[in-house]
Amino acid sequence: MPKMKNPFDMSEIHDNLEEEYIPQIDMYAYRSRDGRRSIIQAEENREDNLNERFIGAIDQGTTSSRFIIFDCTGNPIAKYQLEFRQIHERSGLHEQDPLELVDSVYVCIEEAMKSFLALGHSKSDIEAVGITSQRETALVWDWETGEPLYNAIAWPDTRTTNLVREFRNKKGADDLVNICGLPLSTYPSSCTLVWLLQNVPAVQQAYEEGRLAFGTVDSWLIYNLNGGAEFQRHVTDVTNASRTQFMNLHTLEYDDRLFDFFGIDKNKIKLPKIVPSSDPTEFGNIYTGPLDGVPITSCLGDQSSALVGHCAFKAGTAKNTYGTGCFLLYNVGEKPVVSKHGLLGTIGFQMGKERRPVYALEGSVAVAGSGISFLMNNLGFFRDSRKVGEVAASVPDNGGCYFVTAFSGLFAPYWIDDARGTIFGITQHTQRGHIARATFEAACYQTKAILDAMEMDSGHKLAELAVDGGMSNSDICMQTQADQIQIPVERPAMHETTALGAAIAAGFAVGIWKDFDELKDMNRANRTIFTPKLSPAESKKAYKKWSKAVEMARGWLNGDAD
Repeated sequence: MPKMKNPFDMSEIHDNLEEEYIPQIDMYAYRSRDGRRSIIQAEENREDNLNERFIGAIDQGTTSSRFIIFDCTGNPIAKYQLEFRQIHERSGLHEQDPLELVDSVYVCIEEAMKSFLALGHSKSDIEAVGITSQRETALVWDWETGEPLYNAIAWPDTRTTNLVREFRNKKGADDLVNICGLPLSTYPSSCTLVWLLQNVPAVQQAYEEGRLAFGTVDSWLIYNLNGGAEFQRHVTDVTNASRTQFMNLHTLEYDDRLFDFFGIDKNKIKLPKIVPSSDPTEFGNIYTGPLDGVPITSCLGDQSSALVGHCAFKAGTAKNTYGTGCFLLYNVGEKPVVSKHGLLGTIGFQMGKERRPVYALEGSVAVAGSGISFLMNNLGFFRDSRKVGEVAASVPDNGGCYFVTAFSGLFAPYWIDDARGTIFGITQHTQRGHIARATFEAACYQTKAILDAMEMDSGHKLAELAVDGGMSNSDICMQTQADQIQIPVERPAMHETTALGAAIAAGFAVGIWKDFDELKDMNRANRTIFTPKLSPAESKKAYKKWSKAVEMARGWLNGDAD
């Protein structure tokens, strides 16, 4: 039998593991250096056997889905990842096939389970499954048949730019942020739903006939994983609901004032029930496949899940995820903070009905890892993101280049929707390395702007920043980040922080953990800490040039549509 290509490689996570190919089942397992087939556990002899208890985590992101099985010490035991199509019919549009989203999750579960079973485990060893997913991406489907009525419109999509401008001039626009924590922008799901009602006849008809179901990716997945139209489980959690611009940030319930503002009759729409992020029964059970019958016990938006994965349970802690975009969440405690400096008020997490919700301030950067993808796909910068990092390291600095990666405007704290991507400072001496470095730096400068705003909103300066996501693997990017924000940047050795957060929340629901203090050592070993190397004066000078570049990129569209 020819040897298959390993669909996942854990060597980056566990340097003390050797791959073992099992030809009888055409799968990979892992063997520790001392010969035992399994994953080495950090705490093998714990009396509570956390290394023998397992939780699955569905991590459905903007460009790919994955399923990871963790033991309850936080080690990933098996995983599988699958990319799915991104649909860009023209500039500013970003769609996904709803059925592909669901199918990709099932494929990941099936393949990861093959690996899990090959290690000698069984389905019954998995106590629960958690879900984390991209947030503002909006979906609509027929409540009676379960069939999608349009493609999923992803969160980076900017087709609602003109709608947003209209709503900003409407009476009551300034009150929205005090109710839901979100300013008017193309980012939340609200304007996307309005656009669908105005432009898609099938959606209009379903709305008028009371057959229209609306939700974000989490509720669409839960609906389908629970058997779809046959059982009609329609639920979301507080973190995802807080991104729609329909939920009151204070009451955690849908607010009629918000629906009235957008001209939507909520009685004509099937809306998902809003529940805490961790619950033993509300999210139902997986209906079919290798995990048939296993309970789903958590649901979190991806950025909130990363906050949980970093165990940032105390007010004053923060994390930054460098994924397709860049998302910084700052735990502000049990009372919401409405930003005065361009940030978003959101829900961090709610670990069960008996616990109060924990709120966060968020700063969102539209382009982070997608900037690196742009270099690879559009400008021919290799086909491997690690190579982009290598070419960035081939030059000592950015050579005077500043890349304002405003492919769809700038998000927090600027909220400039008429800016477009612009590179300043190009000379005849500019090399690919300078542009690559400037692309990494763009996410770091915007993170700096967000942290400055958070300090003004909270009155406190962050002591350190925990990081995760694909771009955080770049040492040059993380060193630049530390230089810009002038505080240490901490990168965990195990990078699957978002999925880990879903697993932690699922574990709370089934009683594996009962108190946050039990998790204080989770994923803390072997962290890499980047400390500032630039002087404060040098850092300030570089940031001043970035700020000038942002101002020069402003107004590129002159208020016109694309």
